[in-house]
Amino acid sequence: MEILVEILAEFLIQILGEAMIELGFHSIGETFRRPANPWLASIGFCLLGALLGGLSLLVFPTHFISVGYIRLINILVIPVAVGLSMALLGVWRENRGDPVLRIDRFSFGYLFALLFALVRFLFDD
Repeated sequence: MEILVEILAEFLIQILGEAMIELGFHSIGETFRRPANPWLASIGFCLLGALLGGLSLLVFPTHFISVGYIRLINILVIPVAVGLSMALLGVWRENRGDPVLRIDRFSFGYLFALLFALVRFLFDD
């Protein structure tokens, strides 16, 4: 049961971080009229994920998951789950007629969460 709580905590911290970024992008989205190059956007989401992962270590300096091999599995599973969550949010926004940004797609949500998880994995105490 403890392992499930640890995995859920890692998922929640990543999805909340990404939701904050997504909210920020939607609030300033009107200023980005011209679509960005997808390669540059990918690099940007990687940088944002790494930055927010590093900032999360200031608040939560130790990894929520204490078992080593499960921490490795976390790097594979949680970013996929976060990417799928962001894709579902994008579909929901599209169905409502709301603007859909790049972070509302699986690939960009996945990249963001992957770098977030990697930084937390590599630099935790």
